[in-house]
Amino acid sequence: MGIRAGRVAGYLADKDVPDSSVLSAPPPAPGSAAQALDDEVSRKYLAMQGTSRWRLAISDANLTFPQAAQTFSCVLNAPLSETETPVLYSLLRKALTDAGRSTAPAKNVYKRQRPFMVNGKPLCTPDAEDILRKDGSYPSGHSAAGAAWSLILAEISPDQSQAILLRGRQFAQSRLACNVHWYSDTVEGMAMGAATVAKLHADPTFQSDLAKAGKELAAVRAKGLPMERDCAAEAETLKNPG
Repeated sequence: MGIRAGRVAGYLADKDVPDSSVLSAPPPAPGSAAQALDDEVSRKYLAMQGTSRWRLAISDANLTFPQAAQTFSCVLNAPLSETETPVLYSLLRKALTDAGRSTAPAKNVYKRQRPFMVNGKPLCTPDAEDILRKDGSYPSGHSAAGAAWSLILAEISPDQSQAILLRGRQFAQSRLACNVHWYSDTVEGMAMGAATVAKLHADPTFQSDLAKAGKELAAVRAKGLPMERDCAAEAETLKNPG
């Protein structure tokens, strides 16, 4: 996942972005026990097609802003926007770029086929099918982004860290529901997201923005602004995904 149209530059210089072709082991080999697990998990999530969990996965698939900024708004109990939380909004966009860049090397090395290419079942974002067919499945860029976002937000809002980190994992699981990633893709993607955040903490601009973002979040909460998402429905979906 490189810097695509509408994607801003990240915090990290090229030399500082974690390299998944070095850090990630090869994806499961055909016929291996690990691939059998990937197949089993894939079948479980295929059963969710057409459910509320499938619809949430469609929403989670959208990495464009401003929608992507709202991914964690329910667990944060605060709407995030370029107007109300400009530094945090920008921070999330930049972290998305850095996390995505971390997964690109292994994607290009392994060029793993995505589940829908193997099982012939629908994917949740058919308009993106041509792009996804050309983009390797391993590791998952969305999962890296979700993990990076959740770790950053958990640091900004430590009292809600468990719910935030869980939402990051559920964000990765949306890629399974979408039939566009294998379980091992998401696990390795989350690992790369964590590696990216570790590198971000050495960047002084990121550190400065992180401190400012925490103050913004506190301020927007104090305003009691209405949420843009149906948080009750989202919570019920994630509690009872079928």
